Amino acid sequence: MAAQCCCRKAPGAEAAPARPPPAPPPALDVASASSAQLFRLRHLQLGLELRPATRELAGCLVLELCALRPAPRALVLDAHPALRLHSATFRRAPARPGALAFAFAAPGPAAPAPPPPACPSTEPAGRSLAFRVDPFTDYGSSLTVTLPPELPAHQPFQVILRYTSTDAPAIWWLDPELTYGRTQPFVFTQGHSVCNRSFFPCFDTPAVKSTYSAVVKAPSGVQVLMSATQSSYVEEEGVFHFHMEHPVPAYLVALVAGDLKPADIGPRSRVWAEPCLLSTATSKLSGVVERWLSAAEGLYGPYLWGRYDIVFLPPSFPIVAMENPCLTFIISSILESDEFLVIDVIHEVAHSWFGNAVTNATWEEMWLSEGLATYAQRRITTETYGAAFTCLETAFRLDALHRQMRLLGEDSPVSKLQVKLEPGVNPSHLMNLFTYEKGYCFVYYLSELCGDPQRFDDFLRAYVEKYKFTSVVAQDLLDSFLSFFPELKEQSVDCRAGLEFERWLNATGPPLAEPDLSQGSSLTRPVETLFQLWTAEPLEQAAASASTIDISKWKTFQTALFLDRLLDGSPLPREVVTSLSKCYSSLLDSMNAEIRIRWLQLVVRNDYHPDLHKVRRFLESQMSRMYTVPLYEDLCTGALKSFALEVFYQTQGRLHPNLRRTIQQILSQGLSPGAEPGADRDAAANGGADTPALLLGDEAPGGALSLRDVNVSA
Repeated sequence: MAAQCCCRKAPGAEAAPARPPPAPPPALDVASASSAQLFRLRHLQLGLELRPATRELAGCLVLELCALRPAPRALVLDAHPALRLHSATFRRAPARPGALAFAFAAPGPAAPAPPPPACPSTEPAGRSLAFRVDPFTDYGSSLTVTLPPELPAHQPFQVILRYTSTDAPAIWWLDPELTYGRTQPFVFTQGHSVCNRSFFPCFDTPAVKSTYSAVVKAPSGVQVLMSATQSSYVEEEGVFHFHMEHPVPAYLVALVAGDLKPADIGPRSRVWAEPCLLSTATSKLSGVVERWLSAAEGLYGPYLWGRYDIVFLPPSFPIVAMENPCLTFIISSILESDEFLVIDVIHEVAHSWFGNAVTNATWEEMWLSEGLATYAQRRITTETYGAAFTCLETAFRLDALHRQMRLLGEDSPVSKLQVKLEPGVNPSHLMNLFTYEKGYCFVYYLSELCGDPQRFDDFLRAYVEKYKFTSVVAQDLLDSFLSFFPELKEQSVDCRAGLEFERWLNATGPPLAEPDLSQGSSLTRPVETLFQLWTAEPLEQAAASASTIDISKWKTFQTALFLDRLLDGSPLPREVVTSLSKCYSSLLDSMNAEIRIRWLQLVVRNDYHPDLHKVRRFLESQMSRMYTVPLYEDLCTGALKSFALEVFYQTQGRLHPNLRRTIQQILSQGLSPGAEPGADRDAAANGGADTPALLLGDEAPGGALSLRDVNVSA
């Protein structure tokens, strides 16, 4: 949708002598500002005031920049219609850079909403700049700021922007009723992939990195955390101070605030959670996070970020986990599922090296972060839990990848590793299982070429050391690989027929090669055996044989894989579903949410009404989109839409407004015509008619098909 100009200049801005700048040229990167390559961003500083009563964030942003050529006409930043710009100011950078003292005004009797914070300085007063906001894409706007004509190259200067933001895609406000404790308001940000342009104006591209600092004022009793290496609270000022000493892209600047309490779980780690969740989170992670960090350091070199803390967020968090540096954000719902919790946290640990330290320079090559992080995650789990467990989890994910492939077809453009990002396409819509699992298979193939996983670990360690705190493209990785293994370069392994590196990157379809998972056969074989029994005839004999296999002793991934196979075969014969319910329903009902949702999807897809009351009970207790949306999609695909409406009207008051809108859309429109039943949990969705991908937020067009087969972490 076309963005409309929503800026309103503060007093004095109209008097700026500069004329409004001309329209900017087309963006060099569709996910970044058009002038990102004309400036060097040295540092950004944020003064933020959280106003939960009005669901508003007020900010003062100080960008410290250098022009890379003399007298650039304008600075173009990514913004969003949710941002209301109040003023833009220019000044020379202070001779001795340091933290700025932001001034927060108290609301007066005639001004219930105070203005955005100001940042006074001992330097001469700033010079007002003209600015304008133009439509750019359906997920953002272009903010153009006129610069002084005499601006020299390579001399640091500051642009100061005062703004407020409401109802922004990056900023999720929760009333106390939507938290676990129900005592304090809660807010968190989610910047991946290009949402942070609604948090603060920025170069919203992973190619641009900088250090940042922030000063945040929040209501009394609210704890504020950010993705920073240093943090403190000054009680007499009532503000929190943060500093990130390493350069990061805009999407990794993250904030969370609410009724959060800490508990140490290791020498450099703690968990933060609402008080009622703290003991559970602590008991599940105490000691093990340090074990995972140490294993990762042994493989890929020192952990660069100082602390590794984890904050558990209410069920409204739109994805499972996010690798924000120093402070992983993770949805609290995952605490129910121990093995999924382990895998998701280890995946975010791996991002500390792959994604955060070394970042994909464009969103078209997101696999550089996700594929490498998935490979590293599995190396860490192999070191800590053994090869069999790693192979089981890999088999579970690859099974989901092939399910998605069957749905989309082998010529789907989103199955490429290097997806062509057309102008105006939201990069978030490219996040899918191919990014993770096809990317993983390519990285695994590279490790197989060198013949020794430990030698490949040495290569990845050298790769991180060479490129840390920078952004790279695929050719950087592949050139480094061939340089590290000159014998492979001599063998021209990059041009092997059918396995060319270029084909890995640009061919549609499934991975060109997959890992040998035979070391996990002790865990996967029983799953195959049980599935074959339930699909054999005669049913009486098969059910009797199946009853001798005790799945209560299985790992979660085994049970989930078994249920996924049954979901693939649905609708099943009525007598099979009846026998399955008799054999497993009570047992599965006592298991974690990842297991229960799969069983309940079987109930819905097979119209098995005797267990329908369990679907109602589940939807009355689960407020996470990763559990509610798939069930509502299944209900609306079949003959149970009236049941879905009834449950929704009874529970909608406990759902986040964004999730409520998503479910209302499902109820009013159902799935896209021709959608396969069961397509709803294949971890991708549709950003357009021809390019299905994963929808992380609520920006899907009407009738978008969502495919969530696994819980995808960013």
